[in-house]
This record gives sequence, structure tokens and C-alpha cells, in this order.
Amino acid sequence: MAGRPTKDTPSRVDPRTGRPLPEGIRWRADRQRYQIRVVGPSVEGGAAERSRTFLTLAEAKRELARMVAGRNPNGSMTLDRWYDKYWPAIESSIRPATARSYGVAWRLRVKPSLGRHRLDEITSPMIESAMVAWSGGASAKNDALAVLSRLLDGARRSRFIDYNPAREVKRPSMRESISPVSRALTLEQISTLLGLIPDGVYRRYFAALVYTGMRAGEATALRVGDVDFGRGVIRVSRSLSPGMRGELIEQSPKSHKSRDVPLIDALRPYAEAAARGKRGSDLLFDGPDGGRLTYHNARRAVNWEELREAIGRPDLRIHDLRHTFATILFDAGATAPDVQATLGHSSLQVTERYSRAREGVALRAGAALNDALKRADERTAKGDAKSAHPEPEMAQRRTRRTLNGTLMAQPHRPPRGMTR
Repeated sequence: MAGRPTKDTPSRVDPRTGRPLPEGIRWRADRQRYQIRVVGPSVEGGAAERSRTFLTLAEAKRELARMVAGRNPNGSMTLDRWYDKYWPAIESSIRPATARSYGVAWRLRVKPSLGRHRLDEITSPMIESAMVAWSGGASAKNDALAVLSRLLDGARRSRFIDYNPAREVKRPSMRESISPVSRALTLEQISTLLGLIPDGVYRRYFAALVYTGMRAGEATALRVGDVDFGRGVIRVSRSLSPGMRGELIEQSPKSHKSRDVPLIDALRPYAEAAARGKRGSDLLFDGPDGGRLTYHNARRAVNWEELREAIGRPDLRIHDLRHTFATILFDAGATAPDVQATLGHSSLQVTERYSRAREGVALRAGAALNDALKRADERTAKGDAKSAHPEPEMAQRRTRRTLNGTLMAQPHRPPRGMTR
């Protein structure tokens, strides 16, 4: 075919040795470099051709071998550019509130530290090093790692990279932060908190948060028809959360499942006052003018900063009211599965963080061991006192016990009439 390069074409001959270049490599005289071309999946779909040049033939051979073995030319795309192309797919698959958190995590943490790097050069150690410099606590870093992992997962499924290095990075553990039990209010602090809020819509709203353990968005979305005053049960089946532009969006609860929470006697007067004169489809907790009540405007209305200073908890967060409910449920004797179902937790491991069952375990274990040792000493003393008057064999056996109450091993004696 006319114009088709052959092994004798100048671009196919190595000018430094005079020998034909390997298949897939040619000489670019205008750049004085070796060039390779590889066809692979395109970012837009279909196939795309990419070329790269190298100063030496050895470098060109190594890179060509890597690409032929499965390396994709789109792996040279930067993470920043891949975010621009793939973010719409991520955004459409997650909740608006999550998209907002991921957007902040990308702008403040992931992009400044990793955005300029190529997809195929990002490694697990590189991510771990970046995490050290990321601002915020465990939750903020987990958001950053989550959006990074989603981006790299998309690149892996597109065959741009071989694997997702973010999946090898250990997530910062929420358990390493302050215990949720220590953030819970006492019963006296709950009474003081509600007493400092003027009677009306805001006191009812905060009473619902602390006496049901609902998330703020779930209490905001609650309707009068969700409360069964006869059975004493509240049905939690929806939540209101801010969208990307701050608008409120109604959606399912965080667990994507409906659940029932108790309408306890302490909350009943507030719920009855909130429902009075309303239809079943009306919001149970609305604002003073009938509009939607969110935890943002509730914080401002009750002057949250001054309120928490007044009860001696300057670090108190709205979400700590949920921690409070979980903790007092356990203190009241509720089982872990019941607490899990009431709060809508995804696992028992999350729920058990609120239990005080492990508190004082050293003292309880020490007391049990001391008691066992004391009983053992008493049995030994009795045995010494009666050594001059041997007891029948079966009575002696009852004194030969270990600390856990099992019989000590006895020498084997064959039945009468038998020999060893």
C-alpha cells in the first residue's frame, strides 16, 4: 500500500544503530526521540490512540511492554481531569447531602494533595502520606477517602488503571475519637437544657431529638400522621436534608429503612401540643410561622452557643442529643438489638459504642477473682484442720477444686478385681 511505512522507512529504522525498530516503535526525527502508540478505551467511549516519546530505545521498549501487558494510555490522565469527567456519575448515585460533603472533601483535601497526579501513579503510600496533611477529624478524612475511592473505582472499571489503591488504605476509625457515651447529657442536664428553651415550637423540637434519638432531618420531616398516640409509637420513614444548593429534599432515612421509636411519657405532652389542630399530612414540628423547621434555624432561635455554655457543655452538638438517647436506653436496661432497631443503626458494632457494659470491668473481674481465691484459701485451711481425721474418699474429692469450680484430675484407679 502506497505510503505505508516499511521496515526500511526512516521512521522505522533506529538512526543510532541502523537496525529496524521493534513493532510499535518509530523514530521521530523532528523531536529526536522514540515514539510509541497504543490504542485503548477512550474516556468518551470507544477507542482512542495515545502516543508518548522517549529519549532512549530502552525506555520506549519498557513502556510499550507495560502497555501491551494491560496498561491503559488513559492512565496518564490526572486525577483532577478524571474528576471533571466522572463526578456527574458519582453525584447522581448518592444523596445530595453526601454529594455536598464529598464536594467539600474534594476541594479542601483531595484535589490540593493528589489532583495533579496521574491516575496510574497514585499508590496507597501516596494516599496515606496525603491523609496526614488533610485537615479535620476522622469523619472529614473518611469523606475525602470515600470520594477518592469512588473516583479510582470508576477509573478501574473503565480499564484506565489495574486496581484501586484507596481500598488498601485503612480508614480513620471513629472509635479513636471521643466516646459517644462521654458526649451524652445526664438526666439533670437534659432537664436544664429543655428548661432554658422558651415554651413553644423549639422546645418541642429539641425534646423530640433527645427523647427519641431521631436524626435532626428525621424530626424535621415528621408528620402528624406518623405519631400513633394510642400505641405510643412514632413511625420514622422519611428525612429532610439540604441539597447541593441548600434546598430541602425529602428522602428515606439514612438506613433506607423505616423504623418505630417510642413515644415516652416525657415527650407525649410536647407531641400532643405540636399536633393540636393539625391534619395528618401536616408537619408535626414546624416553625413559628408554619414553615419548615430545621436544626439550623432552631440553633439560631434558641441561641445554641449560650445554651450549651449555661449547662456546662460548650462542646455540645445537636447530634449529641442522639448519643444521649442511645446511652440512656442502655442505662435503662434495653438490649443492644432493641437499641439498634430504635436508632436505625446498620450494625450492632455501632450500637454497642453507647453501652457502658465495659466500664468498671477491671473492678468486677478483680472482685470475682478475689472472692475465688478467698474461697480456695478457706477450703485449704479446713483441709489442714481435718488432716488428723481423714474423711471418706468422696468427701475429700469435694475439696479438690480449682478456681473455676471443676474437679482436679485424680489418679486413675481400676475397678475392683481388675489389675493394670
